Amino acid sequence: MSPLEELEEYDDLVEAVAKLEHKQWVHWSKSLAKDEKISKERLERWEKLWCSYSRLPEAQKEQDRIWAKKVLKVILNTLQ
Repeated sequence: MSPLEELEEYDDLVEAVAKLEHKQWVHWSKSLAKDEKISKERLERWEKLWCSYSRLPEAQKEQDRIWAKKVLKVILNTLQ
């Protein structure tokens, strides 16, 4: 078990960072959609995901959790 996984609040921490990851992605993707020419298909797919983290499909939440865990590992490695 990694030191990160030993934290009692690990799941809550991952969810908090995943929620922030999603907010960051929404901000980035809306900016890109406004400033760049993107395909209609991509825009339609993104628009479905421009919602709060709590309303995302579980598969999409899992993608955000993957990135959240990467962020937390970088932080933990930096602190050691």
